[in-house]
Amino acid sequence: MGALPKHKLGKGRKGRRRSHNALVARNLVPCPKCHEPRLPHQVCPACGHYRGIEVIELKAEKKK
Repeated sequence: MGALPKHKLGKGRKGRRRSHNALVARNLVPCPKCHEPRLPHQVCPACGHYRGIEVIELKAEKKK
């Protein structure tokens, strides 16, 4: 058998330990080119632009 705790940990101590485990919403900003939401300081996944320059050339979707 493994080691067992000698004393009970209180709710406050457990809560303080877990205080950094909360989920946070992503900070999305609108792209100045296509106005789609994107992460700041990242290339826009919708249009491929970053700071007014096309960084990634996206392929057009094929329609049937």
